[in-house]
Amino acid sequence: MRKLARLMALLAALLPALPTAADEAKTLYKKGNEAELRQNYEAAYDAYRKAWELKPGDLKYRTSMERLRFLAASSHVHRGQLLREGGSLPEALAEFEKAAELDPSSFIAQQEIRRTRALIEAQQAAPPASAPAPPPTSSLSKRIQEAQGPVELAPISDQPITLKLSGDSRMIYESLGKIAGVNVLFDPDYTPRRVSIELNAVTLNQALNIAALESKTFWRPVTSNTIFIAADTSAKRKELEQSVIKSFYLSNLSAASELQDVVNALRQILEFSRVQQVPSQNMVIVRGTPDQVALAEKLINDIDKARPEVVVEVAMLAVRRDKLRQLGLRPPTSSTIQLAGTTTTSTGTSGTTTTTTTPGTISLAKLGSLSANDFIITIPPATATLLFTDDNTKVLENPQIRALDGQKASLKIGDRVPIATGSFQPGIGGIGVNPLVNTQFQYIDVGVNIDITPRVHAGREVTLKLMLDVSNVSGRVNIGGIEQPVIGQRKIEHEIRLKEGEVNLLGGIFEEQDIKSLAGIPGLGRIPFFRYFFSEEKKEKIDTEIVFMLIPHIVRGRELSELNEKTLDVGTGAAIDLRRAGNAEAPKPPAAAPSGAAPGTQPSPAATEASPAPAAGKPAPRGPRALRFDPPESTQAVGSTFTVNVVYSGADPVYAVPIQLSYDARVLQLLNISNGGFLAGDGQPVALVHREDPPGTLQVSVTRPPGAGGVAGEGAVFTLTFAAKAPGQSALIITRPGARDANMQMLQVTAAPATVTVH
Repeated sequence: MRKLARLMALLAALLPALPTAADEAKTLYKKGNEAELRQNYEAAYDAYRKAWELKPGDLKYRTSMERLRFLAASSHVHRGQLLREGGSLPEALAEFEKAAELDPSSFIAQQEIRRTRALIEAQQAAPPASAPAPPPTSSLSKRIQEAQGPVELAPISDQPITLKLSGDSRMIYESLGKIAGVNVLFDPDYTPRRVSIELNAVTLNQALNIAALESKTFWRPVTSNTIFIAADTSAKRKELEQSVIKSFYLSNLSAASELQDVVNALRQILEFSRVQQVPSQNMVIVRGTPDQVALAEKLINDIDKARPEVVVEVAMLAVRRDKLRQLGLRPPTSSTIQLAGTTTTSTGTSGTTTTTTTPGTISLAKLGSLSANDFIITIPPATATLLFTDDNTKVLENPQIRALDGQKASLKIGDRVPIATGSFQPGIGGIGVNPLVNTQFQYIDVGVNIDITPRVHAGREVTLKLMLDVSNVSGRVNIGGIEQPVIGQRKIEHEIRLKEGEVNLLGGIFEEQDIKSLAGIPGLGRIPFFRYFFSEEKKEKIDTEIVFMLIPHIVRGRELSELNEKTLDVGTGAAIDLRRAGNAEAPKPPAAAPSGAAPGTQPSPAATEASPAPAAGKPAPRGPRALRFDPPESTQAVGSTFTVNVVYSGADPVYAVPIQLSYDARVLQLLNISNGGFLAGDGQPVALVHREDPPGTLQVSVTRPPGAGGVAGEGAVFTLTFAAKAPGQSALIITRPGARDANMQMLQVTAAPATVTVH
């Protein structure tokens, strides 16, 4: 008994607490509804989520939470876009991250996060993120694994070329090759022609292109330091140009017509003769020159874009108001008079007499003695009516439609009503046989029918081509013996352009009915005051209005990179040839002397030690790298000959030393430049290239052979031989110090000047 008493006490304590969770969930759901009406979607989503957590089995709470999840995320995206346009990139990124946290499936939130992070990195001048490592290759054959890509020309010297030559084209090509340290081969069928060229501070690729244009030839790299020259004819290009193959897997286009559009674009724009689509793998295979395939990759990336997507929130409100006023006194408008007949019947032996009266009958014996008692008058009652009604009816539909850019999306809510479209009788029958009648029907959609075709524009604007149809069965009519429905229809078809998130109201579907009726005694029912006693008046007014509200939300925008919109130089109409940005840049001019310094004077250390910054992402130098003259000071007599060594010192291995130095050509005359032996200390041959243009400015480059690696330590890179020309003082200044490692990456180098005095 004690245990039972304790159990009962526990139940009594728990029972009042059972409905607490349900009541709290209802309260939260009500708060969510109120917040949603105020368009505070974040608060509404939070309230619905808490209500669902309290009652996870209630489908109403979960559907409301999932519906508001999208709207809450969209509001954060919209707020972030406004902040980004205002220049608040960190705050905008925080809003986009909140949107992605609320709705991880929101593609536009992820897209805006990537775009905003890229803007922040660009603003902070951060180095670009390294490209992701390529996926591991499958089991390819060894031959395919060892196959290399297109050959790229890597000249030993990248110094600007200034040259004026006149002669046959073979000599011009060979001269350019010697200046840049590039081997030049000629087609056996090539016949040189006489040309004249004048080059002023151009790169090697620019010089080769100019020579090719003048001599009607083309060149192609055979190795990294060898080029092949042939006559520029279609037959020779087809025979000698490089040919590469590549497969492109498309990620957004899948239909056969879309793949055919890609193939047609490649054939029309790039003149591909060998291109094949593979619909089963959603891929395109191309074969052509390296420049053609590179442009094909750009075009495919331009075309293979995910289509924008739009969610259109449609709110339809149908309002019907019915007012009825019925007032008056309806008097009797008719009466009936009939005869009352009497019949006496005797029944049984006791002589009992029974009298019955049958209305409307009378015996012939009494016909001559009729009186007022023989007639019955029937008068219907009078009816007084005082009635007023006011009915309001609201019908609300709030669907959401998600559609691709340019694709029609349809929503139908209602019934399919059959309508007879025709009937016929079979040509059989006979006496006593009724042939059957076959009736054909078609079904039409009755209810709310919405067709929307969105088109996303730049600036987050959306064009909606829409058809809104609200219909119902308003009655029935008999046509040819078949009862047909009467369809009431309200329809809008138009095209509008809205900003993303902009609310557009579509009204004007308005119907008004005024019904007035009067019933009473003729004449008396129209007398101004007495008509209320002799007639009844009925007035009814029915107003029906339908309002549509459209709100477009872009959930996937068009993502274009700088390369997608870039204008490229692709050569001539005869051949496709890419002009590379790295080759098109003009070389930097020599550093100018400090303001106010006289010619031949020694500049300040800040001016002489300027050097290029290290490449982004490269490790910090392990030790100081410097170039200096040996001896740093010397005194010479007029007419004498002397040498000056350019010495490199550094802990990092150096592969090439390209520099630019200046001296006073009025005082000194350069006689010779020779290898100093530092880069050839291990027995490897080195390439020494130099050019003096104009007098007093010298370009010198010394480079080890490919694959030989670099040399560390200290030693003379090259030796300069001068002649003392006239009395005076000349400063030897390395205006552009430079050094490269084995990967041909620039290294930061300091430089010290020297002074030569001639007397």
